[in-house]
Amino acid sequence: MKAPWPLTVATYNIHSAIGGDGRFAPQRIADVLNEIRADVVALQEVPLGDDRRPDVLAALAASTGYIPVAGPTIDRPGRHYGNAVLSRYPVNAVRYLDLRFGRSEPRGALDADIDCHGHPLRVVATHLGLRPAERRAQVKKLLETFDTDAMPVLLLGDLNEWFMWGRPLRWLTTRFEKTPAPNTFPSLRPLFALDRIWIHPRQRLVKVWTHRSHLARLASDHLPLVAHIAG
Repeated sequence: MKAPWPLTVATYNIHSAIGGDGRFAPQRIADVLNEIRADVVALQEVPLGDDRRPDVLAALAASTGYIPVAGPTIDRPGRHYGNAVLSRYPVNAVRYLDLRFGRSEPRGALDADIDCHGHPLRVVATHLGLRPAERRAQVKKLLETFDTDAMPVLLLGDLNEWFMWGRPLRWLTTRFEKTPAPNTFPSLRPLFALDRIWIHPRQRLVKVWTHRSHLARLASDHLPLVAHIAG
């Protein structure tokens, strides 16, 4: 059995493929992904084909060769938008977790089982809300799903949480242990660590860094966050 380790994983809020110059340019996002060359990528704020934007996920998959999995959080006539996962490896199962809170913008998590040369990996990709009470409720619901040690579990995405001693981050640290959190937002001069990569078991996490190329600073308002994980 061929071992995939170390795997490179990433999370990237693509801001609807609208860059710092205000241009809608999905190819720039694809070019950033090709710079990173990750094995698995979680994406947030992805247009999935509607009255406003074309299907950016399909365009990214065509330009990069990834297997795409859509996780819409807004799915109604004329509006199709949300999270996604791109994978170099087969995706064996997909689940969707509803994280809606009150009247806030609908949120959710895309939960996928990936087969990395026979080594199973569970990837949970999410984008949490803007209000503190919303994030607390969403993290509680997320943590309820991590009830198995049958395979390594990755939680990655834009958590919208910058207060390091806030309850959501404390709860996540209790479950996953502390992980590096370099600043990713805003992309031109990052001040906040909004994007996170967590893994259980923690010892599998080898290294975490931001991808800071010139193109990445322009393509979205977030920088991609990248990590190596070991077997």
